[in-house]
Amino acid sequence: MALVLCTGVDQLLMLTRKLILEREGHTVVTAKGELELTAACEKHRFDVAVIGQAVSAKSKKTTASFIRRQCPSAKILELHSPYQGKTLDDADDWLEVPVLVPHDLAEHVTELAAKTKPGSA
Repeated sequence: MALVLCTGVDQLLMLTRKLILEREGHTVVTAKGELELTAACEKHRFDVAVIGQAVSAKSKKTTASFIRRQCPSAKILELHSPYQGKTLDDADDWLEVPVLVPHDLAEHVTELAAKTKPGSA
């Protein structure tokens, strides 16, 4: 299973995602803010980074850029609401939320973790 970094602004949503992903066998680290992201990226080699839908477009771009630099092994999954749409053109995958079945999140993470990252050997 995958080592997953979950980021966001809503602690309850991050906890819910963590529980969903852990129930499916993934290991999840949550990080909110640059200090927590820095510490997490220094300590772990993530397979997937999930950026929550409640994050502003500007913050999503800043967070994604940070993850690309500090956690280069991580593939980025952007969660987005139907009315907001996708923000990150360079994300590795996207998932519109709310999903009909919470299992969709775990399934997306599993599939994304299994993909070879472009430029990796």
